[in-house]
Amino acid sequence: MKFLYPEGKKKALTFSYDDGEIFDIKLAEILRKHGMKGTFNLNSSNLCDSDGGRYVNKNKLAEIYAGHEIAIHGVEHKNLCQMTDQEIALEILPDRQALEKLTGGLVQGMAYAFGAYNDDIIRIIGTLGVHYSRTVGENHYFDLPKNFLAWDATCHHDHDVMKWGNEFLDCPDWKELPLMYVWGHSYEFGRPDDWHIIEEFTDMMQNRDEIWYATNGEIYDYITAIRRLEFGAGRDIVYNPTALSIWYKGKDGKPMVIEPGETVKI
Repeated sequence: MKFLYPEGKKKALTFSYDDGEIFDIKLAEILRKHGMKGTFNLNSSNLCDSDGGRYVNKNKLAEIYAGHEIAIHGVEHKNLCQMTDQEIALEILPDRQALEKLTGGLVQGMAYAFGAYNDDIIRIIGTLGVHYSRTVGENHYFDLPKNFLAWDATCHHDHDVMKWGNEFLDCPDWKELPLMYVWGHSYEFGRPDDWHIIEEFTDMMQNRDEIWYATNGEIYDYITAIRRLEFGAGRDIVYNPTALSIWYKGKDGKPMVIEPGETVKI
């Protein structure tokens, strides 16, 4: 059984950007203009009360990040590997609480400040309602993570993003659920005036019928739903216990869907 992304799409593209500096405003708009989605990881203590500061205005998060996802980056952007268990909880949970209060929605994603994490940190943040967390590692390919709490990207936007983008577009059909994941900091475009990097990449990637443009959280939810499917002993029957529609390639090669609560023969 070969799975597909929503609406029968073969590939997925996502972005993740850290720190919440004012350059996020332009980046979020560039992604929207190209029909793409990103996840923006914010430190709640750095957010500004009004316009004109180094960081985005906390009272305009819904406007700035419309169509995107907001996620945790720690209250004060601290290195979690240098903290006690209690300190880790006090760095992560209040950030989640503050962002949920500002957005009015659930915040369940994260990126590790400085990319610092270990098995103990993974265990702790998992108890705090965090479903996934991005590292600063790069797999330089298009594999899904085995553990979403240690999620490596494909590449940083400064690390041959056009090369990896072309390889992603040429990804062979036999590879199941390829994902391209680009990460970075928006100030890396703004301070040296390198906006052309992301504009050229999004120009190349836009309006591709085979690509699902999704936030990190949407990808987590969909892949987790796939992993929760229940198969019969002969693997010829499958039940979807989740609230999401799951897509797969039928025997005739056409996209098929298993609706929530449905059992189908395959």
